[in-house]
Amino acid sequence: MDSNLQIHLDRTAKLPLSEQIRTSITRAIESGLLAPGTRLPSWQDLAAHLGVARGTVQAAYERLSDSQMIETFGARGTRVAPRPRAAAAQPEAPQPGTFMRTYQEMMAGPAIFQLGIPALEGLPEKLFARARSSNLLKTGSFSSLVYPDPRGEFELRREIAGYLSIARNLHCFPEQVFITSGYSSGLGLALRVLGLEGKKVWMEEPGFLLTRKGLELARLSIVPVPVDAEGLNVGYGIENAADAALAVVTPGQQAPLGSTLSLRRRLQLLEWAVSSDAWIIEDDYLSELQLEGRAAPALASLDKGKRVIHIGSFSKTVSPGLRLGFVVAPAELATAFSEVAATLAPAPSPVIQLATAQFMRDGHYIRRVRRLKRLYSAQRDALCEQLRMRDAEWVKAGLAVLLRLPDGAPDVQIVREAMTFGLAPSPLSMWFATPSWALPGLLLGVATVPEPYLATSCLRLFEIIDRYCQPGVRGIT
Repeated sequence: MDSNLQIHLDRTAKLPLSEQIRTSITRAIESGLLAPGTRLPSWQDLAAHLGVARGTVQAAYERLSDSQMIETFGARGTRVAPRPRAAAAQPEAPQPGTFMRTYQEMMAGPAIFQLGIPALEGLPEKLFARARSSNLLKTGSFSSLVYPDPRGEFELRREIAGYLSIARNLHCFPEQVFITSGYSSGLGLALRVLGLEGKKVWMEEPGFLLTRKGLELARLSIVPVPVDAEGLNVGYGIENAADAALAVVTPGQQAPLGSTLSLRRRLQLLEWAVSSDAWIIEDDYLSELQLEGRAAPALASLDKGKRVIHIGSFSKTVSPGLRLGFVVAPAELATAFSEVAATLAPAPSPVIQLATAQFMRDGHYIRRVRRLKRLYSAQRDALCEQLRMRDAEWVKAGLAVLLRLPDGAPDVQIVREAMTFGLAPSPLSMWFATPSWALPGLLLGVATVPEPYLATSCLRLFEIIDRYCQPGVRGIT
């Protein structure tokens, strides 16, 4: 490795390691320490030298290439790109805020134990490639001259409505279905339609960071409502904020604890919404990916009062790279959703929509969901066996296993160190908005733990945990 290329990584810093590597190389180039034409080490060699995941260095190199700081010449290697002799002073780029840094850490990857993405193998890329090619022809020159339906392509909306009636017991018309660019887009669409600025909203505690930030940006007053084995504690919400105008829930499998909202509490929640003229947003983020028994019906399937807005996506069942989701609106809100979609939040590319519709129509989607359930069940059982061998304290939490840690354990620091080795569990404490309620723990995603890498990954993870916790202590009851 070039002696002028000195990279020092701070594994305790909030700045991702790939960004630290990119910044170090950029500074060496701009200062003249690395002259134009200097050959850089391969990303595999640099990763081994720094003791980081190869994907971490690869991401840094890709960003350097995008910014034209380096050039890649295949067998001739990667070299510093030509530079102007007197480069003008560049303004300092704005740095991401705390939320975006945390969000980028959560979404980086793919990595072992990572939440929120499907299995790293078996993605239906060839099927989608064929479907996209055929639908690219279908949306040819004539179609490209007209604006697509902002609500989404009717073919996909019809397939989604049919699927929901079978898989989630949710019966709706295609006219109630609105295609979005994933869950966050669906949440933003719903919040714009409801227009509840300044009102109170129930938010699960613990709950999804992105949802909480979305509610804050919509200028809602968040009321944390605790979660237990029956899901959202509706009685607590009524007792502390009966006048709330909205509740956002994950009733199928609570994120992150995995509990299913009991029938008793579902009815209690729906009764509160009707009596209070409030709305409920149902985040059905895992669809029917329930690993034990049949998935509970959607909360909206019980909604006789028409107060539930159902949000789903294809991120967990197909790929987050699709950026594709949907909203099912109560019939009385369909016109308002249409207007907001047309003016502020139109549906994504018709090509990917039509490809997804064909994927569902040909039966590939439902077969994929079934395959994923079998795969995830096997991977979860294998992970639980590894945890039993280490006398760990753990509970099943949907598509994750929650590894409990001793009180006061720094789960965020443990995760940041684990990320340098290609492991990406989620720290439980980060899911809490109320510090006094927060508990330490690690959420180990089961979708991203291929069995050949499981034992080694668990060994490395527990080595890190033992450095931060008392020797021999694996968890708490």
